[in-house]
Amino acid sequence: MGMSASNTLLVYADKLTPRLEYIVTTLFQKQASLTNQIGYFKSYSGPRLNYSSDKIVEVSCHIHPHGLLAEDHIAKQEINMIKWKNHPAFFNTEGTIPFDLFAAAFYLITRYEEWLPHQTDEYGRYRPEQSLAYQNDFVQFPLVNYWVVQLAKELNFEITHHYTFKPSYDIDIAYSYLHHNSIRNSLSYFKQLVNLKFNQLVEQLQVLAGAQKDPYDVYDWLHLLHESLQLKPLYFFLLASKRDSLHKNISPQSAAIRTLIITHAKKYTLGLHPSVVQKKSIPIKGIREQVLEKEIKLLAEIIQQPVKHSRQHYIHLNFPETYETLLHKGIEADYSMGYPQITGFRASYTKPFNWFNLHTNQVTPLMVYPFCYMDATVIFNEKKTIPEAAQLLEQYYTEYKKYGGDFIPIFHNNFLTTQLEFIGWRNMYADFLLKYCTK
Repeated sequence: MGMSASNTLLVYADKLTPRLEYIVTTLFQKQASLTNQIGYFKSYSGPRLNYSSDKIVEVSCHIHPHGLLAEDHIAKQEINMIKWKNHPAFFNTEGTIPFDLFAAAFYLITRYEEWLPHQTDEYGRYRPEQSLAYQNDFVQFPLVNYWVVQLAKELNFEITHHYTFKPSYDIDIAYSYLHHNSIRNSLSYFKQLVNLKFNQLVEQLQVLAGAQKDPYDVYDWLHLLHESLQLKPLYFFLLASKRDSLHKNISPQSAAIRTLIITHAKKYTLGLHPSVVQKKSIPIKGIREQVLEKEIKLLAEIIQQPVKHSRQHYIHLNFPETYETLLHKGIEADYSMGYPQITGFRASYTKPFNWFNLHTNQVTPLMVYPFCYMDATVIFNEKKTIPEAAQLLEQYYTEYKKYGGDFIPIFHNNFLTTQLEFIGWRNMYADFLLKYCTK
């Protein structure tokens, strides 16, 4: 059903480019359309926005283009921060809106700065400290959403927001003691003996003797929470074929992990947690493609359906390589758009969006679902107390409720256990769900 003119924003530009079309569609979905026909624009009765270097007398809202959206290449941009409506803005130009909001939103959402030369951490991941959002103190705020809401107010135009909450889980280590090979369990046993970790020693022996449930086996507990609160979670399984310091899951060939995966696939949306390929030998791209293809095939064979969803292990996301590889292998949605090192909005935006490939200067069918909170980040990197982490989770929940989008925090089964160091985190998570997800 077509929208009435009054609720469709018409944007005029003298030149329609792939970048401009992409960002207008991303920010307004079906609530805006573009035209380069000045006559049609002038006679339009609904809300209008002039995105051109010419002033149009009859139109009160004017954004003067900065130039980024007319380009088709990648180049370092000069950025000077200004304030607009008490919040940061950049790409300032002469219009009634004092900066090119579309170009700035495009810059942030496409992660333009990550396509330029940058520093990486020890795992080869982008360091958030060099991002515009971090340096200008808006990494914990969805700035693009804020801009769009403010622009809509100027245009006297209402944007529809859709909000959903989807808890998500990365299953990196499905079980702590069970179903691992005996050598690994013996090593772990001696390590605990040497380090005088008697509680863990007793726990391990009891689990292996069948007298106690494996501590990482929290699946029934989670299922109960999801059922009672009618939640539709996402699960991502790590299926790395080799064990190393980054990949500690039980073998994907073991019957136990296969049973676990099949059980979850019957109830929930399941995705792959592609393993990290960190070979020093170049070219690495080919190796990554091969590993991904193998893991997708394996998961598809276990669940007997195509694999459409992924979230990168260790949030190992590099542009454009990660997303190009996923697209080649038939992945339709990725959930890695967030920082593993800190909490916050990597793309300064809450809503899902299609990935724009800056190399080809084209929009792609890959859907990107941002996240802003991960348990491992708050526990180990930011070293937050449980009350601080709870407050942060609530803060992000509030932003999503306000601006719309799919709120998809990340949790791990091995940090939701009843073990002494994690029981507080487990209870905090359950409290959050009961407080905010009760119908």
